[in-house]
Amino acid sequence: MFKRTPSPIIAQIAKIRESANLLLEKELLARDLKGIVPAHGLVFCFLFRQDEPIPIKALVQESGRVKSTVTGMVNTLEKHGYLYKIECPDDARSTLIGLTEKGKAIQQDFEDVSETLENKVFGSMPPEDRQRLLELLAVIEKNLD
Repeated sequence: MFKRTPSPIIAQIAKIRESANLLLEKELLARDLKGIVPAHGLVFCFLFRQDEPIPIKALVQESGRVKSTVTGMVNTLEKHGYLYKIECPDDARSTLIGLTEKGKAIQQDFEDVSETLENKVFGSMPPEDRQRLLELLAVIEKNLD
């Protein structure tokens, strides 16, 4: 029989992640943003900052996710009309992605959802506590690399 109890820190991180995802799903549903899940936030966040189509490789590097995961998200968002893919004119092996008008049109919704999440997560936590939390989480993340 397995006798070890789960780490309370890991359990707390998992619970926070689950609660944040539930809040995001609720907010996305309330705004009728079909085909978007919380994981797509990193794609939109990056693409909202771009002025022109970018290689998928740049999104992979920015997100820190594996290429197959990013490609799956990109394909889903393309299927729902939020972004488009084109062949890179300089390198036929590279695919560029950009936001469609439908994708650009949800930027304010995305910002509102992000603000709601941050307000709920941090509440009245002072900035110095937020910074310390970020530093401690970075240590945990580094340990897992």
